[in-house]
Amino acid sequence: MAFPFFDKGVQHLLDLVRPGMLCAFDFDGTLAPIVADPSEARIPAPILRRLAALTEFTPVAVITGRSVEDVSLRLDFFPEYVIGNHGIEGMPGQETQEEFYRLTCQNWLERLQAALQTQVVDSAVWIEDKTFSLSIHYRMAQDLSRTETQLRQLIRQQIPDAKVVDGKCVFNVLPNGAPCKGDALVMLRNTISAPSAIYLGDDVTDESVFRLSREEFLTIRIENAPDTAAQYYLQRQEQVIELLDILLHRLSAILLDRAGSRSVS
Repeated sequence: MAFPFFDKGVQHLLDLVRPGMLCAFDFDGTLAPIVADPSEARIPAPILRRLAALTEFTPVAVITGRSVEDVSLRLDFFPEYVIGNHGIEGMPGQETQEEFYRLTCQNWLERLQAALQTQVVDSAVWIEDKTFSLSIHYRMAQDLSRTETQLRQLIRQQIPDAKVVDGKCVFNVLPNGAPCKGDALVMLRNTISAPSAIYLGDDVTDESVFRLSREEFLTIRIENAPDTAAQYYLQRQEQVIELLDILLHRLSAILLDRAGSRSVS
């Protein structure tokens, strides 16, 4: 069960803040509000300014279901790490596996597109090719429940070996055995030897992060969900601004204290 962050989690965050901590974020629904057309997603200016400031203090990562190329065009700031395709793309040393995932998804895309042409499914359904994974969107369908059922059956028929992760009016289709967001965060934290980490997400695809071991690690979900493994939640996406303010204030205070201690000694 997650607790309201501003009631229960602020002190927990303050206790974890230290130089070199890893601050990781999902993109859609977390840094950028959910929009009907994914191509229109952008980070609001107040959040963007704070993220840019945060990169001056500590490592920042964006771990998203989008491709690295796609999300990089929408960030408008420069995080140290951008991991795409739910953790598949952008991790050092994974190039050989990435090629296998690319070929697998290319084959799946052809099969799904052919099936959609022959089966009666809402015309608003579209497949997003992210090279190493696929996303099947149905947000604009007239009957969401019916379309969801039809797509679930179609995916099961055409690509039964795929890993399917539900999202908000989207099915994320990934190769079985591919890294998830949780795997990516663990590898990234180990790579940079981060003393602590914080992660913000909003969806089912973020639960692999929320389920990680809690030692020196804090997880926050945008909007509560009864079955989430996150420790805390924000009631609204806009509250990311307040959270970033707390984080920035604490980091700057710690660094100023350290600078003062060095000058005295």
